[in-house]
Amino acid sequence: PLMIKKEQRKFIGAHVSIAGGLDQALDRISDLNGDALAIFVKNQRQWTAPPLDEKIVSSFKEKMARYKIKPEMVLVHDSYLINLGNGDDAKRAKSYDAFIDESRRLETLGLQLLNFHPGSHLKEISEEKCLDLISDSLNSAISETENIVFVMENTAGQGSNLGYKFEHLSYIISKIKDKSRIGVCLDTCHTFAAGYDFYSSKESYEKVMSEFDRVIGFNYLRGVHLNDSKCAFSSRKDRHEEIGKGHIGPKAFEYLMQDERFNGIPMVLETPNMDNWANEISLLKRLC
Repeated sequence: PLMIKKEQRKFIGAHVSIAGGLDQALDRISDLNGDALAIFVKNQRQWTAPPLDEKIVSSFKEKMARYKIKPEMVLVHDSYLINLGNGDDAKRAKSYDAFIDESRRLETLGLQLLNFHPGSHLKEISEEKCLDLISDSLNSAISETENIVFVMENTAGQGSNLGYKFEHLSYIISKIKDKSRIGVCLDTCHTFAAGYDFYSSKESYEKVMSEFDRVIGFNYLRGVHLNDSKCAFSSRKDRHEEIGKGHIGPKAFEYLMQDERFNGIPMVLETPNMDNWANEISLLKRLC
């Protein structure tokens, strides 16, 4: 992949609401004293949405400049309905069309990073077939778009979701023709739920990060979701908790914040108590 020159500091924020217009998200992250953010660019629980309003788009770009937020610090999350690994051709085509629509919205906004969950086999096809379908979909999406980087999120392993093993993500990356257009987002709750012990000691943290580097490669890391976990280790359940208040605990976040390999990428909270985000961002910045 292209080696991106990353700024040598942490960029911390949250997944903020777009209620009232996409541009409002930038005011919200500024109020939280964040310098990275995640957003949806349409209703995440619906297949279609009206085109982006031109006034909102220009206001969004103006606020990006005003708040000095770089495009590579905005992690856009795609719709929860999209499944690029669906074994049903018609359903996968519907997902793919929605995925391309999301990509076009990013292009309109001048953004680059589209964060997505790899896909689910729905117990209808093999894991390998599902991973192949995801890879094929991504290769097509890359050829249909200009400079969007598709950022796969590791999952907790709930139900039939793939992506909970580093090897799943590595397999998909191996099939991508233009590797400068693929990346990975590491979710701390999902990593913990999937059975990677990066929390119990500095040694176990280093072991997991070495495994991530060996299997995937830190050069593919383009974002992080910062979440503690309501459920116990290796639960395969995706239930987010406030930083330091769940089963992961505060120490792992200290290791992360002091790890230079996580510099220069958006690290965003998806924790359940929005009223505490300013405190959590401040806490995480102090740990750096």
